[in-house]
Amino acid sequence: MKKIVSILGARPQFVKAAVLSRIIAEKNDIKEVIVHTGQHYDANMSDIFFDDMHIPKPKYNLNINGLGHGAMTGQMLEKIEAILQIEKPDAVVVYGDTNSTLAGALAAKKLHIKVIHIEAGLRSFNMKMPEEINRIITDRIADLLLCPTQKSMDNLKAEGFENMDIDFVLTGDIMKEAVTFYSTMVAEKATVLQQQKLTPEAFVLATIHRQENTDNLDNLKNIFKALDHISKTCQVILPIHPRTKGILEKHHIKTQVTLIEPVGYFDMLALLQNCKMVITDSGGLQKEAFFNQKFCIVARTETEWVELVDNGFAKIAGSDYEKIMTSFRFFDNKEKSFSKPLYGDKVGETIYAEILRVLS
Repeated sequence: MKKIVSILGARPQFVKAAVLSRIIAEKNDIKEVIVHTGQHYDANMSDIFFDDMHIPKPKYNLNINGLGHGAMTGQMLEKIEAILQIEKPDAVVVYGDTNSTLAGALAAKKLHIKVIHIEAGLRSFNMKMPEEINRIITDRIADLLLCPTQKSMDNLKAEGFENMDIDFVLTGDIMKEAVTFYSTMVAEKATVLQQQKLTPEAFVLATIHRQENTDNLDNLKNIFKALDHISKTCQVILPIHPRTKGILEKHHIKTQVTLIEPVGYFDMLALLQNCKMVITDSGGLQKEAFFNQKFCIVARTETEWVELVDNGFAKIAGSDYEKIMTSFRFFDNKEKSFSKPLYGDKVGETIYAEILRVLS
């Protein structure tokens, strides 16, 4: 039986990987070993998280977090390499654009193990983003690139990947199937709506955590100025990232926004399902807003998910107060229609088939 090692480092990666893990378990043609680097410490990722989410528990937990990019990536590279020498897999599977993604790909490639990159080809064209560096390098050294969108395929073609000995295939976005699978469990497992006494369609969901916003006081103040203005007419719920919370407290920045503690995945899905719209600087949440038929205001100056903007489901506002307010008013009066398919169908099965093909 062929063996793969999946390298995961953050809760969203586990949620997406679970789609593939369920198919692997059902087909029983591949053995999967899961490595959790521990990159993003998440108090919500306890044993209960894995049980509730029907996610296989990692065989290895490296617990590497709270370090600078160099130290973190270096430690991961060293420890993943040791694991790969023990497990001797036929391929390593990495997701997205984290330091865990890069470390897993580098460790495998240096040991001449095939690298499979899920969510390949995405580009923000902002080289100040660590994620952009991670995804570019991972794509360049991988053996199989599984692309979520036609735009990601086009990016690879523009970069000359057709002239390289690297397969790249349009599969669709695996997060779509994760959202579909877990949405059926929200009513049973989510409690945030009752705890916060929230009425459906009567609140805006916001998340702000990227360093370009949190580490730039002008950006952060402008964003919260807009969120405060919106909260005068519509409640704004913001699960607060520890970094954002620390900076607000350090600089004595007051807000009218309803700040709540970070929430688990089912509570986040409940918030997405029931909010009026989303304001975020998260990449993944932009798509999840679309999957839950919500318009999204992107508090960044660019997005990897350009098809959301091109098709009118999202607007890029950055940290510009006026742009955020204009976008809010635009979406607040816009009729919802999310029938357009953007992210494929039967994505997990397609990805599984491509992995099996590469392993054969």
